[in-house]
Formats: sequence, C-alpha cells, structure tokens
Amino acid sequence: MSEATLRRLWRYRGWGAKILWPLSLLYGLLARGRQALYRVGWLPAQHPGVPVIVVGNVIAGGAGKTPVVMAVVRHLQNQGWRPGVVSRGYGRRSHDCRSVPPDSHPDDVGDEPLLLARACKVPVAVAAKRMDAARHLRAQHPEVNIMVCDDGLQHWALERDIEICVFNEEGIGNGWLLPAGPLRESWPRAVDLVVHAGNPPTSSAPTFALKRQLAPWAVRADGTQLPLAALQGQGLVAVAAIARPEHFFAMLAAQGLQVEHAVALPDHFNFDGWRSPAQPGQPLLCTEKDAAKLWRHHPEALAVPLHVEIAPGFFTALDACLARTLSSRSSS
Repeated sequence: MSEATLRRLWRYRGWGAKILWPLSLLYGLLARGRQALYRVGWLPAQHPGVPVIVVGNVIAGGAGKTPVVMAVVRHLQNQGWRPGVVSRGYGRRSHDCRSVPPDSHPDDVGDEPLLLARACKVPVAVAAKRMDAARHLRAQHPEVNIMVCDDGLQHWALERDIEICVFNEEGIGNGWLLPAGPLRESWPRAVDLVVHAGNPPTSSAPTFALKRQLAPWAVRADGTQLPLAALQGQGLVAVAAIARPEHFFAMLAAQGLQVEHAVALPDHFNFDGWRSPAQPGQPLLCTEKDAAKLWRHHPEALAVPLHVEIAPGFFTALDACLARTLSSRSSS
C-alpha cells in the first residue's frame, strides 16, 4: 500500500483496518514482550551518564518531532546547558557511528541530523544504536552535559530520564497498533510531557498545544534571507520530501503565496536525478529539511524554515522535570 492509502486506512476502523487487526495483535504481543525483556534486564539497557531527554512519537509516518527537538535544544542552550543530539540518522546510506559536522553530506548522516547540526549549532552523532551515538558524543565532546534523542521512544536500549511524546493533527488515528492502525505501541502510556498539534490525546501527563508555522522568510543556499512577502503574486513551484508534504503546501498558501505546482516526494528523498518543473526565473521553494539535498542539484532553491510555538508552561514543566532528575541523581 502507498503511504497515503495507509494513512487513510488508519483514520477509521473500517473493513481494511479490520482485516489487518489480527496482525496488530501479534505486533502488540511482540512489542510488549521486547519491552518486558528490557524491563527485567534480560536485554541490556545503558545510560550515558548525563541527563537524557527523548523526543519521540508513538505513531508511524512522522509526527513533526524534529522542530520540537530544535525548540528543546535552544531552550536548554538559553538555560546554560551544553546539549548534544543523538539520532539514528534515518535514510542515510552509511551504517556506522559518526559525528555530524555542519558540512556533512546528507546521504552520510541523514537529513534531520544535518538540519539539527546546522540550525542549532550543537554536536550531533548518529548510529543505529543510540547508546553508541551517545558514547561517541561524550568521547568527542566532553563538554556536553545533557543529551536530546531525536526519536527513540521505543529504543529501550538507551535509558532515559525524560520522555516527550509528540502528536500531529491526526492524533492516534483509529487507535490500533500497526499494521491495522498507526500506533507503534499502545496509547496511553506513561511519558513525562505530551505536545500535540491537534486535539489533546488521552494522557495522564501534562499536555501542551503546539502550533506550527513557516518563518516569514526563505533562506538561500548562501545563507541570506528573502522575505516571503517579496514572492507574493508570483506563480511558485514548491517541493517537499517529508512525511506530510501537503501541510507544507498549505502553510505556503496561508502566507499568501501562489503555489502553481506542488511536488510531493517520498520522505527523505535524496533528489538525485530529480528535475525541477520550475521555469527559468520561477521561484522554487522547499522545506528546510530538504534544502541540504536539493541545493546540491538546484542551488537556486529557497528553503522556508518551520517554526513551532508551544503553549506557555511547557518549558517550565520541562525545567521542573530536569530539576527532579538532578535531585534524584544527587540523592542516589
């Protein structure tokens, strides 16, 4: 099934989802069994020795967590922490553990880790096992005193202190586990904080509304900025290789821009061999995540950053969670 077909199927408990429901029971059994093996210590879990914040989701197909990771990292920097980021580096062609310098090739490190390294200017490491990335980060950057894990709620081998679960507008869909629904694990489940773009999901954790909006400017490949207002009245070409490209196109329209041709590509598409439908002189807009890959072939493209605004109280709650973590560690 295509991703769009699955997403439609996961919204309701229709006949298609019901056919797959027995498989979701097996998936749930295996997932709970694996988690139990970590809980009792039969599978090893390790802690890197500095506070760990995991920002992740329980649904498949992406929940827009990377902008939340960026917001958390910037808040930690403002509070005097020296954060580092660990990630799997989904979509990269390499399989080793490595650092992510800002001049990395996106095929080697993944588009989202590269975006985090460039936008937040923090040490980033990628590895299939997050604990390997955490060890590498501490060895290469001993100044790092807190880690943020981009994704990894279900990566139980990395012990964590704080869990933040992110939901997009679709929430938990039909509430069933994969493949009958979008859930990677049953919900509700215990987390520390919940951030949601749509209706608040059922949870015992504090929940905070999230608003996503585009920055009022676009960024050129040389780093200079162009106000989006300067593009109004022109027929634009927009391309997005993200989990939900239609959201990007809708936000461009909300900025008063005329998207003449919208190109939706698979998430993490590398743009090798892709030909832009833009005519000479016609602006080509892309997401900030796609820019590093697209600029290699189309340096004229304009990247539009995505900003998030989280309800007041979220960062106060996060600081309180960190204070409890530090108090618990000092007492033990």
